[in-house]
Amino acid sequence: MPFLTVILLLTAMLVSTRPISAETVYVSNEQDNTVAVVDGASLSLSATIDVGRRPRGLALSVDRKTLFVAVGDNNRIDVVDLAQRRVVGQLPSGPDPEFFVVHPDGKRLFIANENDNLVSVVDIGSSKVIGTVDVGVEPEGMAVSADGRYVACTSETTSMLHLIDAGTLELVDNLLVDTRPRAVAFSPDAKRLWVSSEIRGTVAAFESATGAETGKIQFEVPGIRREGVQAVGIEMSRDGATAYVALGPANRIAEIDTATLTVRRLYLVGQRPWHVALSDDQKRLFSANGNSGDISVIDLETEEAVKSLPVGRGPWGVVVGP
Repeated sequence: MPFLTVILLLTAMLVSTRPISAETVYVSNEQDNTVAVVDGASLSLSATIDVGRRPRGLALSVDRKTLFVAVGDNNRIDVVDLAQRRVVGQLPSGPDPEFFVVHPDGKRLFIANENDNLVSVVDIGSSKVIGTVDVGVEPEGMAVSADGRYVACTSETTSMLHLIDAGTLELVDNLLVDTRPRAVAFSPDAKRLWVSSEIRGTVAAFESATGAETGKIQFEVPGIRREGVQAVGIEMSRDGATAYVALGPANRIAEIDTATLTVRRLYLVGQRPWHVALSDDQKRLFSANGNSGDISVIDLETEEAVKSLPVGRGPWGVVVGP
């Protein structure tokens, strides 16, 4: 067989077996008032979507056709049609929405209102606030259990975790946690809650049913002072075996074994990662790096950061969608 033919055949085989991702990465740029759209296959910036002022929290609708964007300085949630890649509506949010979750029923948003110490509940269909829950000072982190029964919220200044019954909108429990909690995540079975502390540089695990603390991780990064290691965004793997935590000014993402509460490894990323998101196949991790204006792409199979991509000024939130 001619040498050129062999080369062409080998090339075709490599191309045909190379995994091509059809996913899209969406990143909120807090200072640009945009959402960056990154093509998952080429890892290139394909578009930017103009939204309201100071976009931070992002979440996809249950059918993954709509992106909701918290625009804090406009006191609303912008509704982005992903097919058209433009804002097609707004939802009320209460004052200064920062982070929020979409309930699994697809009908409601639970929104942390940082300035009013409330969680607002918004009915998507009617575009109305249908309830509020009083929580601690400066609420930010939000999570919802997979079964939709509970919503969790952290309050930064009060250093508390609040557990809310999603049906009755009543507080089920209030737990003291480490200083300035930023993010919260449920385990897939909803039996445990994970809370990050920005000031202490920790992540603590709690039993959802009893509120008992079951363990805590104190992050340490060689060459970085303790106060420079600030735990913020959390992303849980689909099977619950791994958690990924952004460590802020330490410029690292920590990979945690949730069974042993140990740090498997640290990934060096851009400056000041805020939030992280896993790809649909769970093989890549994306971090939004606020101070360097980029996202980092981590290949979890090779265990290394493989790309840095500029996306705008002040990247904060990141989600992966179609």
